[in-house]
This record gives sequence, structure tokens and C-alpha cells, in this order.
Amino acid sequence: MGFTAHSQPTPEEIFVKMFLKSVLAAAFCVLAALGAGCDYSPAGLPMVSMQIGKQVFHLEVAATSETMERGLMQRDSMPSDHGMIFVFPDEQERQFWMKNTRIPLDILFLSSRGKVVSIHQMIPYDRDLTPSDGAAQYAIELNNGAAAAAGVKPGDILQIPAAATAK
Repeated sequence: MGFTAHSQPTPEEIFVKMFLKSVLAAAFCVLAALGAGCDYSPAGLPMVSMQIGKQVFHLEVAATSETMERGLMQRDSMPSDHGMIFVFPDEQERQFWMKNTRIPLDILFLSSRGKVVSIHQMIPYDRDLTPSDGAAQYAIELNNGAAAAAGVKPGDILQIPAAATAK
């Protein structure tokens, strides 16, 4: 997923963003559900475990505009039980694209209550927009075919981990 880049940040802006990202990541860990814990991905993002259909996935949490813009870009692979959850501040129509994303993905759009609004397959580098087909507050990207293999379908209700809920 991606958006158009803006001007280059100053060193001070980079420092502030890195500091704030660290504070946000620590906050996600503090808010983790009892016993759920909080790990970090190689990209430095907080991770949560989430039951999706009949499988547990380990999801990187993208909750800032910077982490949502980068998404899963520039990655050559992802473990079969991993993915990314995008946490938006509100529920509305969403659109994703695959600019600079090298791996085919499934995308699940979820309402604020965790109801699966829609599921789509996305192909690498595709700049066409993939719509949510309804109001969504969360989007989850998994490896292509993982949603079907887990048995999840539109209308299912998923439990959003506390560390990944919108504030």
C-alpha cells in the first residue's frame, strides 16, 4: 500500500518522528491484552496475535500515517502466518493500492466492531485502487490465499486485539 511522497524531512523532523514512533510502540505494548504480550517486527513495528478464521496470525500494527503509507512495500516475502493490520481513527470507505509492494496479498476490510466488510486479492505493483466496499476502520493484509485457507469470509466477526484498537 502507498501514497504519494512529500518533501524531504529535516533531521530534526526525523528525530521527532523516530522518538514519537518509539513512544507509540511502547504505548501499544502497555495496552496489550492480559497475557497477550507485545513483540516487534524486524521493521520495528509492534506486533499482535489475532485469530482470523481458524488460524492465528501475527500482525504488524500500522497505526501512524507513516507506517500506513509504507505498509508492506519493498518486501520480498512474508512468513505464512504473518501480516499487517492498519488501524484507522474512524470508520469510512477505504482504498488501498500495491505501489512498490512485491508480494501478492489478500486484504480484509473490517468495521469498527470487527465485522469483515470485504476480502480482496491484490497483485504486486498494481496501482489500481482496491475499495473496501463499505465503511471500514481496519484493514488486514495477509499473504495471497491465506484468508481462504483460514476460512474467513465477509460477515464474520473478528476480535480486534486491544493493542491494535483505534483510540
